[in-house]
Amino acid sequence: MVKGFSDNEVKNDSLIKEPKKEKKGLAAFLKGKKFTYTLPGKKQINIFGSIVLGLNLILILLVILYLKNQEFHDFVFNVGR
Repeated sequence: MVKGFSDNEVKNDSLIKEPKKEKKGLAAFLKGKKFTYTLPGKKQINIFGSIVLGLNLILILLVILYLKNQEFHDFVFNVGR
């Protein structure tokens, strides 16, 4: 006999049944719905990419303006109070 094994088979006839909980709210609404994800097209990728790059450039320009221009720095400091 090999260590860790026995000659007797263990039968596990009794299944453990977990109580099913009813889903509530949004989960219940989405239960029967099937959603499919489609990859964005080339045009949509270009539009979102352009928006992201444009906003990043505006942010960089505003940071440079904040650091170099004292009047703009004072304006941001006073508005932020």
